[in-house]
Amino acid sequence: MGLEFVDLFNDWADTYDSTVMGGDEEYKEVFQDYERILEAVAERSYGHVLEFGVGTGNLTEKLLAKGYLVHGIEPSAGMRTKAKEKFPDLDLYDGDFLHFPHFPEVNSVVSSYAFHHLTDDEKDQALRLYGQLLKKNGKIVFADTMFKNLFEKKAMVEEALQKGYQHLAHDLETEYYPLKETMAVLFEKNGFDVSFEPLNRYVWLMDATKR
Repeated sequence: MGLEFVDLFNDWADTYDSTVMGGDEEYKEVFQDYERILEAVAERSYGHVLEFGVGTGNLTEKLLAKGYLVHGIEPSAGMRTKAKEKFPDLDLYDGDFLHFPHFPEVNSVVSSYAFHHLTDDEKDQALRLYGQLLKKNGKIVFADTMFKNLFEKKAMVEEALQKGYQHLAHDLETEYYPLKETMAVLFEKNGFDVSFEPLNRYVWLMDATKR
């Protein structure tokens, strides 16, 4: 379950914050309006929040600032170290989207720039788990790269190659970035009403409410 990416994130931990703030030209558009994207996730969440893919704790900061109770799940030891440096009192656990401790009365499940590390089948499994965890009106709020259709995805890969962004093109081709239609079906199948909002050329906000 995305664990093939753990070594990448261990290596990225020291420079991750620089990248998301625009320090890497190749990924600048992916992280455009980064702070606004995180704030959008936090604004749509409430109560007891279970955050997956905490990374260095940038979304966590927005959630804590709103007074939410936050439990964080992060599979990368390097990222956990960075997050704990920022928030020593944060309840942070080694786990992933499919394997995590049980917490009673979770109101919101959130994530940023991480859900694409699951295959579509694993996304389905994860949403099924969250459907069982959340009560009526519980929320899933994800911000992540997603494509309207395969034509758009192919065009974005071609654009990256034309700009000489080989690493970005490789990521877009090899990671499990979903299609909007696929995510709509998966949320519906698992008992959620969902809306989609584009936040930059790559990233969408997925705001789902448990029926």
